[in-house]
Amino acid sequence: MKKVGIIIGGKSVEHEVSIITGLQIFDNIDRTQYNPFIIYIDKQGRWLIGTSLHQIDTYKKKKFDEVIEVIPWHNPTNKKSLALYPHPDLKQGLFSKKIEKTEADVVIPAVHGTSVEDGELQGILETCGVPYCFPDVKASALGMDKVSMKKVFVADKLPVVDCVWFYKSQYLKDMEKYLEEASQIGFPLIVKPANLGSSVGISKAHNTEELRNSIEVALHYDKKILIEKCIENPREINCAVLGYEDDVIASLCEEPVGWREFLKYEDKYMSGSKGKGSEKRVIPADIPDELAHEIQELAKKAFIAIDASGTSRVDFLYDGKNIFVNEINTIPGSISFYLWEPSGIPFKELINRLIDIAIKKHEDESSNIKTYDVDLLNNMAKGVKK
Repeated sequence: MKKVGIIIGGKSVEHEVSIITGLQIFDNIDRTQYNPFIIYIDKQGRWLIGTSLHQIDTYKKKKFDEVIEVIPWHNPTNKKSLALYPHPDLKQGLFSKKIEKTEADVVIPAVHGTSVEDGELQGILETCGVPYCFPDVKASALGMDKVSMKKVFVADKLPVVDCVWFYKSQYLKDMEKYLEEASQIGFPLIVKPANLGSSVGISKAHNTEELRNSIEVALHYDKKILIEKCIENPREINCAVLGYEDDVIASLCEEPVGWREFLKYEDKYMSGSKGKGSEKRVIPADIPDELAHEIQELAKKAFIAIDASGTSRVDFLYDGKNIFVNEINTIPGSISFYLWEPSGIPFKELINRLIDIAIKKHEDESSNIKTYDVDLLNNMAKGVKK
């Protein structure tokens, strides 16, 4: 039976949302095939394991007494697994059972936001050589950086709204230049930190003064700022994609009821709905079949464009005539099980498919030549050219 490490938390503003997603996966995973355990990255960046982390009350009460701090690294005895070694500063009692290492055959990074969803965590997992679910380093970084994401979408001829972007350093050198450049798109505008999700730091500007204030807010969260034309009274239509390379399928489309331009973080998650958001959802979305099919095809194309894998959710804006790709969420909240269940894939089966994709992707990449033996150093000419 494979041991599955489910990573949650992280040094991210979406830390709490990740806990919900991870515990949902833990509760719904197929225990006839897998032995799951939680790996919790706290807000200080420590990696922790322990059975108390399997309970939501541990996080609510913030009591992490019965946990062990570990260090992730490659496993010398099983090179296709993740080894979690006790931290060297861990003090063990004289008569306590000696703790050696905990292993994971597959990892599910159920994480959201910077430092964990954006490729940093995936880089650690790549170094350790363990199969893991969801996109790799490159695709994760593209999925998080909305500016780079849009560049890839434009290159693949996907429809996106007009936008401008700049670095904090550029803005501070010549504020008026970038305020004017953004204003030329036409108010109202949506101002976003380039590398955050869950609507954190996002605001709407109706004039130059509001634009200035919105940029100041966004700069507290990121050094790169994206400013987009605001689509007035849009409908948000979302669609999830599941698969690997070009072998992908799309879910039914959904429409969050009452959605307007963007939902604040609190609106999405400060409810008793266990991560599904406080807004109601219409699944399938009340749109013509032709439009639903177009959105599904665009969702698959966006997924393939950034070389995503596993499951991702692609969010669209519809103004009644035109459909725009807004963004792709490479590790969507609750892994979008609420979209897959009406599409005929129960939560448990969805997790099974994600693990299967992770193992297949790992096997494919392991077959590639990673090193090339050549006696270059011994054949170098002695001395240095001047």
